[in-house]
Amino acid sequence: KMADHDQGAVTLYSGTAITDAAKKNHPFSVKVGLAQVLRGGAVVEVSSVNQAKIAESAGACAVLISDPPRSPATAGVQRMPDPALVKEVKRAVSVPVMARARVGHFVEAQILEHLAVDYIDESEIISVADEGNFINKHNFRSPFICGCRDTGEALRRIREGAAMIRIQGDVTRTGNVAETVRNVRRVMGDVRVLNNMDDDEVFAFAKKLSAPYDLVAQTKQMGRVPVVQFASGGITTPADAALMMQLGCDGVFVGCEVFEGTDPFKRVRSIVQAVQHYNDPHVLAEMSSGLESAMESLSLLFYYTPNLILAAIILTAVIGLIDYQAAYKLWKVDKFEFFTCMCSFFGVLLVSVPLGLAIAVSGSFSSQDLVACNPAKHCRIWKHPMDSDISVLEDTEKLISMRG
Repeated sequence: KMADHDQGAVTLYSGTAITDAAKKNHPFSVKVGLAQVLRGGAVVEVSSVNQAKIAESAGACAVLISDPPRSPATAGVQRMPDPALVKEVKRAVSVPVMARARVGHFVEAQILEHLAVDYIDESEIISVADEGNFINKHNFRSPFICGCRDTGEALRRIREGAAMIRIQGDVTRTGNVAETVRNVRRVMGDVRVLNNMDDDEVFAFAKKLSAPYDLVAQTKQMGRVPVVQFASGGITTPADAALMMQLGCDGVFVGCEVFEGTDPFKRVRSIVQAVQHYNDPHVLAEMSSGLESAMESLSLLFYYTPNLILAAIILTAVIGLIDYQAAYKLWKVDKFEFFTCMCSFFGVLLVSVPLGLAIAVSGSFSSQDLVACNPAKHCRIWKHPMDSDISVLEDTEKLISMRG
């Protein structure tokens, strides 16, 4: 319902009121209503058109476009996604499309709004453009999503115009949900404490949270944060998603790491079903079955990735140091020493440095022992070049004496 107010419009949200900022062209109540459409769903992060199609077919309520994951060594500054990718995804799917903009970078937000994305995520997960200021989200037509880690931060982002809150946890894509659980419990715990306060105590609590008093009072009246709140970070299984819902969230964000398994459709589908049936253990058990192999492959990928990167760096450096001509000469001179050198090299490269050094030392001692046991076979007597000249001179003198 809408009603006139001296500061703008008022919208009933679960039977209670949210006051608009005085922006007639971009009413906050409309943006909040658009965000409520996503309640009870899973937003899946995608980095390609194919992933977006998989997410849509699996039942995702929206897709969040991001750049493909990069290694920390080459990540650099992370910005909004490529506009060309945004256009391709929007043409390929019919579900709402979200895209990230850097914190404080209102020009990126303007570009994304021009591309007609359905929601803009002012994300602290990517690089920060303005360390002291957030975007004034009331100036935009598109609803904004903002991250938080506590109640005070959530209410401050709402005051700036966020129509949806993302309670953020782990951002390292390791599948660790502990930080997300801690932050969700912190927000829900503050709301419970606030509900049991007298009206006179709300002023001090608002000061403690560093949050606007009117929004703190509104949270107390509503018994919850005034806008839709999703959980994000480390949610990779149906059980994780159901846990967030039972803790009081309205939905979940799922990272693009779910596409690394052998059957991404099944994994996304299972999480979507878990969000919709989070209180039904029978459905949760069924959705969690058969995902172990996919999770194992994902865990192995993250376990071996640092070692693979390090091995690539070592191989690149070592190849440039190999002296092929010297190795060929060693092969011609002493094949045993060449064999020892190769064994030592591959021992260091493929197994460990101590093993390679042990092979080199033992091979060297074995070579010396062979020489000591059979010096006639392994030692070469050097012949001075003048020896041949002396022998020629002696033969000439003998020939002269015979003719004489």
